[in-house]
Amino acid sequence: MRHGKKVNHLSRTSSHRKAMMSNMASSLIEHKRINTTLAKAKALRVYVEPLLTRSKTDSTNSRRQVFSYLGNKITVAELFRVVAPRIAERNGGYTRIIRTGKRLGDNAEMCLIELVDFNEIYGKETKKKARRSRKGGSKKAESGEATAASDAGADATATE
Repeated sequence: MRHGKKVNHLSRTSSHRKAMMSNMASSLIEHKRINTTLAKAKALRVYVEPLLTRSKTDSTNSRRQVFSYLGNKITVAELFRVVAPRIAERNGGYTRIIRTGKRLGDNAEMCLIELVDFNEIYGKETKKKARRSRKGGSKKAESGEATAASDAGADATATE
């Protein structure tokens, strides 16, 4: 039975799984998005989100704890200098998983995992155009033409 076993082992030994998660987390922090399988992305989300939460407080202890998970000084510096200020006001949900289809070779479900605050496409809200109804649009157009004509007539009488 599988009671109480919450870790997805991903068909790897413990040391291989830890090394893979560390490398994937470093790549995610460095590049802000990576392309991987859905199972690995879900496991990576569980691994990296506590690290992102810990990076909000810039102390020696939190840097050491994050370094023990990542094992890369450059990535830790990037996390605390660049990523942490952008996610400071967010309470959780730092990553987004977008499914991209199936892989050709083995039909594995592929996805893109990214840091939410570093996406240019979803981050900006576009202005919506005002919807015009058929009834209101024609009256405004006619009144606009009428005022323009009356202004032109007033200018013509003023010049005479």
